[in-house]
Amino acid sequence: MLKSIITLFLKNESIIKMQASDFKDNKPGRVSKTPQGYWAFVPNPLPPFLLLSWDFVKQISDADRSLSELAGVARTLPNPHLLIGPFIRREAVLSSRIEGTQASLSDLFFFEAAGSKAAEVPDVREVANYVKALEYGLARSKKLPISLRLIREIHERLMKDVRGEHLTPGEFRRSQNWIGPPGCTLMEAVFVPPPVEEMKVALGELEKFLHMPSSLPPLVRMALVHYQFEAIHPFLDGNGRIGRLLVTFLLCAEGLMPQPLLYLSAFFERHRQDYYRLLLEVSQKGNWVEWITFFLRGIAEQSQDAIKRSRRLLELWQRYRDQVQAARASALLLKLVDDLFSYPAVTIGLAAKRLKVTHRSSQLNISKLVRAGILKEATGRQRNRIFVAPAIVKIIDAPTAD
Repeated sequence: MLKSIITLFLKNESIIKMQASDFKDNKPGRVSKTPQGYWAFVPNPLPPFLLLSWDFVKQISDADRSLSELAGVARTLPNPHLLIGPFIRREAVLSSRIEGTQASLSDLFFFEAAGSKAAEVPDVREVANYVKALEYGLARSKKLPISLRLIREIHERLMKDVRGEHLTPGEFRRSQNWIGPPGCTLMEAVFVPPPVEEMKVALGELEKFLHMPSSLPPLVRMALVHYQFEAIHPFLDGNGRIGRLLVTFLLCAEGLMPQPLLYLSAFFERHRQDYYRLLLEVSQKGNWVEWITFFLRGIAEQSQDAIKRSRRLLELWQRYRDQVQAARASALLLKLVDDLFSYPAVTIGLAAKRLKVTHRSSQLNISKLVRAGILKEATGRQRNRIFVAPAIVKIIDAPTAD
């Protein structure tokens, strides 16, 4: 999150450093001067007072309708698990890209397929960790409520063995962090989240809000939670990614999505400057409605995108199955086709392990899919070859599903 915020602020020369005068009223929180002489922002507990309008109500209705349509599609899928893997990996790449990573979806697929033999592509391990953190959080949240404990566990997996791993993975910060241009001091920072003691109180209030019954529409609550987490900024690194992961966990934990098929990072990445501007404007001006409206628009747009992308993947899956069944293929080959929709890059050894067959049997089945045009060898090597399903990758990696 830090790199993107810095870029945004540097483009806006009117924003130089955090000053109390930038924060227009006391509704979203308070700005206090610390004994060390710098200003810090402490958000008020949720929920805020929200002034409703018919336009705002319509935005809530539109987002709910699109999300319900996606949930209906997910419930009727013959095998929704085929789509979870691709959607998770697309989200991992895009959420990490917002933070400035350069790894592509293809880099991630190659990295996962090659395992210990993978050439280290810059940033790809960070993206792979996002996948692990997301999968862990989805499984863990079925047994553990969305809580500070779960957030710390997810953060630990996100930051393991990557840049920033020295910044206490899995622990809330014990020192002040800040946001601003490279090399700036606390006194020159654009935004300073709560000092440690105030941060602890704010996190406790956030956890209470997560667990208390509420009459607010669930999607509005999620928009509030996402803002609040980013304003508290409880980790020394990884706050943006954890904040976006929370949206997915809440969608599933609250029963709004039967399968994790909706992610907002693509929308936030397309509208990156608005994303950060609106988060800041909540803190500075109490501009809740515009932020929530933006969030709801993201829910509606990405729901429609996920519906179209799901249908295209399922059409391709059915076409591939019909193609191999027409050739009187074995059940083993059909299983390999299914696996490609979760992991579109594969090696002979990896396929042998997943299918629980010999290396020779795996090689023969992969060769059949190469001849069928479903797989393509992507390395040009004779050893440690990686085979990719380009049509699957194209659907997943397309900027939009249109």
